[in-house]
Amino acid sequence: MALFKIENGDLSTLQRTSFAAENLREREDIQEALKKNISVIAPDCIVISEEFSFWEESRRRIDLLAIDKNANIVVIELKRDETGAHMELQALRYASMVSTLTFNKAAEHFQNYLDSQQHGRDAKSILLNFVDLSEDDLDEFGRDVRVILASADFSKELTTSVLWLRSKQIDISCVRLTPYKHGNEVLINAEQIIPIPEAEEYLVRFREKTNEVLATATNASNRDYSTYLYQGETYNKRKLALAVMTDWIEKHEPSSLESLLDVFPKAVHRGIAKNLDEVPDNRLKRFHSNDDQIITLASGEEIVISNQWSLKSITSLIDKLSEFNFSIEKISD
Repeated sequence: MALFKIENGDLSTLQRTSFAAENLREREDIQEALKKNISVIAPDCIVISEEFSFWEESRRRIDLLAIDKNANIVVIELKRDETGAHMELQALRYASMVSTLTFNKAAEHFQNYLDSQQHGRDAKSILLNFVDLSEDDLDEFGRDVRVILASADFSKELTTSVLWLRSKQIDISCVRLTPYKHGNEVLINAEQIIPIPEAEEYLVRFREKTNEVLATATNASNRDYSTYLYQGETYNKRKLALAVMTDWIEKHEPSSLESLLDVFPKAVHRGIAKNLDEVPDNRLKRFHSNDDQIITLASGEEIVISNQWSLKSITSLIDKLSEFNFSIEKISD
């Protein structure tokens, strides 16, 4: 791929160069720049550590360790050469090593990273806000590990390996970092080459559908089929939550989402409601979001009620609503 400069109705080709020719070092220059602008190669991610290594038996270090919006762990490996030599094998080893990383451990390493950068902020609260988890949902943290490889270019052997790994449901991608010379400046074109961006949304949906089918088959015997009696109607957990919260909001007329959340215990905050405009499209299916299910508060906020309820969270909600004389009876398991 070439880059062009347009000037006076004409195009001139920018000169492609290399990181080595421009004396740009892998860690001190490229990694330093990318960690401050991680969205260039890893959108919707937050860096929690660099040169990461918490395993005693190995001196290997992950260039950048990040977390994405879906609370997945993201291993980012960088190379400045033209082949990305063996970096996919190295990254897979790292992915397996961090696959058991808990939220509390991640927050601890993130705090060390923030302290080293002299940010003076609380890592735990930043992470919770970023991934949209409450402290009662931390078992959802780190359920998957993603790998992002960023290099000046990639050999055919590497790209073949990455494509095969993706066919086996390993979330691994390649971003090519191509440097160009423009006068005394070095410009970098960051281009995701695997998967092709145009196909990525389809591939993500296909993988999610496959995972849902597998999860359904695996967990069918462990499903919670509890039903509840409320105002003469029988509901499962998700439909009960919508019914009781709609009624509670209509009766008590909270002035805003914030005032609504102030009433309920943190154990059910994530499930109670979200501002509709803050829910990403790919997570909207987790909420009651049909037109007749969206609730408008006095503040003008449009909110949606979650349809993802564990037995623990729905029980906490029922216990709280009992304080408002809501009569809800569990009638089956």
